[in-house]
Amino acid sequence: MDETNETNKASETNKADVEGETTARCGGPVADRVEACERKFAELFGGTPNAGEGDDPELMQILQRFIFGEVSYTGTLPDHDRELVTCVVLATYQTLPQLTAHATAALNVGVTPMELREAMYGCMPFIGCPKTLNAVSTIDAVLTSRGFELPLPSAATVADADRLEAGAAIQAPVYGDEIRDAMAWLPDGFDEAVPRFLTEDCFGDFHTRDGLDERLRNLLELVVLVALGGCESQVAAHARGCLKTGSSTADVLTAIVQALPYTGIPRALNAIRAMRPALGQD
Repeated sequence: MDETNETNKASETNKADVEGETTARCGGPVADRVEACERKFAELFGGTPNAGEGDDPELMQILQRFIFGEVSYTGTLPDHDRELVTCVVLATYQTLPQLTAHATAALNVGVTPMELREAMYGCMPFIGCPKTLNAVSTIDAVLTSRGFELPLPSAATVADADRLEAGAAIQAPVYGDEIRDAMAWLPDGFDEAVPRFLTEDCFGDFHTRDGLDERLRNLLELVVLVALGGCESQVAAHARGCLKTGSSTADVLTAIVQALPYTGIPRALNAIRAMRPALGQD
């Protein structure tokens, strides 16, 4: 079931109008969430929310008014970042029809094709190769439908032989040697290979790429870990990493709340509890 009503057509939104948009509502209900939903839905998708059509209009209205009439107005992130958060969560869950809709919405609120592609590429160390390929294929179809020529320009910045050194230069100041130390108990060969794979692949292959800054890359990775569930220790570490790379506590919490309708409330609450010490609340 697609919360956007697939019959709605997306419209272009001027990037300059949305880059500075920040919703700073951190408490209290929206005065009129029905009107707020209609406004946000039009901004994202260029259409109108469910007005009673379809087989399950009541569920669609509950869903849309919650996401687009409340969650979308809670916190500090602009729509640009919110839609990238939504897209990586949908990629994690392989809900590809919804990813199609939100990739379109992301473009509508000023996300560039390069940013959208890099957000999908960056999921690979976390959700694995097959799911990432499915997500990339989905956004490629959206980009093609919008008239963008593929492949997009290269974003690689390091030679293959330099991946380890370049990755370590990004990883160490933010995350230290935590993984290497944690894997020191492994038998000879594995104790070196496992942490090296993390440094070379996650940081050397992806964090060195152009297209997204470190603040946004780390924030999106945190949300993927939340969506996966069972990654509480990594969630705590990545929450600290987000603070070190330019996100505020409110930004981190906004990203989790933005993901909440898609992850479900229990998974979001588990993540918030796990990151409490990292956010300085103990």
